[in-house]
Amino acid sequence: MTSDPSASRRAHGTASLALGALGIVYGDIGTSPLYTMKEVLNPANGVQLNPTDIIGAVSTIFWALMVVVTLKYVVLILRADNRGEGGIMALTALAARAAGSTPGRRKALLLTAVCGAALCYGDSVITPAISVLGAMEGLETATPALKPFVVPLSVAVLVGLFAVQRRGTAVVGALFGPVMLVWFGVLALTGALQIAAEPRILQALNPLHTVAFLHERGWALFIVMGAIVLALTGAEALYADLGHFGARPIRMAWTYLVLPALALNYAGQGALLMRDPSAHDNPFYRLFPSAWLLPAVLLATLASVIASQAVISGAFSLTKEAIQLGLLPRMQIEFTSEQAMGQIYMPAINWVLLVAVLLAVLGFESSSALASAYGIAVTITMLITTALTFFVVRHAWHYPPLLAWAATGVFLLVDAVLVISCSLKFMQGGWFPLALGVVLFAVMATWRLGRERLAQQISGGDPPLIPFLQSLEREPIARSQRIAVYPSAHTETVPPALLHNLKHYQVLHERNVLVNVRFLEVPWVPPDEQITVEPLPAGFWRVRIDYGFKDEPNIPNALGRCAHHDLQFDPYHASYFLSREVVVPSGQAGMAPWRSRLFSAMMRNAGSAADYFRLPNNCVIELGSRVQL
Repeated sequence: MTSDPSASRRAHGTASLALGALGIVYGDIGTSPLYTMKEVLNPANGVQLNPTDIIGAVSTIFWALMVVVTLKYVVLILRADNRGEGGIMALTALAARAAGSTPGRRKALLLTAVCGAALCYGDSVITPAISVLGAMEGLETATPALKPFVVPLSVAVLVGLFAVQRRGTAVVGALFGPVMLVWFGVLALTGALQIAAEPRILQALNPLHTVAFLHERGWALFIVMGAIVLALTGAEALYADLGHFGARPIRMAWTYLVLPALALNYAGQGALLMRDPSAHDNPFYRLFPSAWLLPAVLLATLASVIASQAVISGAFSLTKEAIQLGLLPRMQIEFTSEQAMGQIYMPAINWVLLVAVLLAVLGFESSSALASAYGIAVTITMLITTALTFFVVRHAWHYPPLLAWAATGVFLLVDAVLVISCSLKFMQGGWFPLALGVVLFAVMATWRLGRERLAQQISGGDPPLIPFLQSLEREPIARSQRIAVYPSAHTETVPPALLHNLKHYQVLHERNVLVNVRFLEVPWVPPDEQITVEPLPAGFWRVRIDYGFKDEPNIPNALGRCAHHDLQFDPYHASYFLSREVVVPSGQAGMAPWRSRLFSAMMRNAGSAADYFRLPNNCVIELGSRVQL
């Protein structure tokens, strides 16, 4: 009997992807044991350090992982892929298409996505801060004399991490999987040794202990669940990174390694506390013999850096998608890998994140203090994800209403409990990620509204395209022996740059190409479906280029493929005429004064369209105009 070589290669590829997923997908949730048990068993939560409460707390953590991560994300939501892609933007686009074209419903779904995307940035700030601080606090466990160095060393690690982002993650990324494989192995081993010494902790596998633990808390269960949620942060990454690894490797890594390792470690910390309640000051590092503390701190620091890198890269990708969906102004994007187009660096986002992370570290100073801030943004994002999934289950998969509610209702209830629980910590730090989210929501909503108002102002004063071109045929106008390209957002009116060109130079080019770029609510558009070419009067052509929100826009590259549509020219020997509007706030467009000023500032600082669309630097002519808004 001969083996199937292709099956062997597929198995090897799946295993490699599963290894890669350990760092990128599971870095955040994998570092949660650094601080979760310490916060859950905090006496301020009404939890006693006795065997009953310890077993109940470990049981609650385990079954929270089973319900929220395994059932909700691994079993259900990973199925909701948008042409192979995941994440809140992809899910929103999928839900909006499935739910129909009702304007009100689409607008509500888009606002929901904007809210979820804004809150994701809060996670990108809190995760690096709490992960690195939690790792460095092991130094304090090794010797109290090192306590004053915890915050300065955390700051140094974070500054170094953000400083190397420009170089890309290709080299470091190759180490993510192996390092996290060692990390999860250590989690499992240290936990198993403690379980062997105190096997009573295995009673936590019985869900009745979860029920009893929460019932005993009464209304205070919301306080405890606000700490339990720390074990779940990072669950969103399972879906967000679907396009990078695929559902099967993510499921394999969770089922065969991550979940068992986390369960063993949480149980091990519980077993240790049953034998030695004094270990509560830092039960994670107390799992290690004193001789192994410093190596454990080093390994935990590496794991926390990997978790931080994953959310930073996620912030870059989310920002790029938001730009292409019209939610943020254009920003400088640098591609850090010639092989992987998804590896990008965005200087503006990088340094804004660094400042926010350092403010979090210096303002809260400990993982315990940051734990109060952590969770509220993540749980609201989880709730939004579940709500969007309902529309997919009901309208894309065409499940009956009762079955759709049954598939998502329990998760909506659990998410609502988690949101309420984290909201109770609003004054203790929960305001911080929410404030970040509110600011970013205002920025995104203002940019989208401002662009709509600006488009109305511009298109309202521009002549209709076809009658204008017909008039050009009747009038003798000097022609230049070159090709002119006019990128424009409007297909039925004359581009302002063309009007300015005629006004100032009184000349037309021999061939003129009006380019309209659209970003669709899909991750990718196949190259053979991207271009539509239409001949127009007076030597004009109209070219529409469609991209997905994960595609890399490149107008010259797309125009170079127009030969298949009977439009022959070399895009690098053309002149590209861009319209550049200067917004003057005037209160005439129905926007609040602060919004007009904010939008005007964003327009002034938006990245160059020439750079964004990869236009040749020596072939671009920008023609500006002032628009009152």
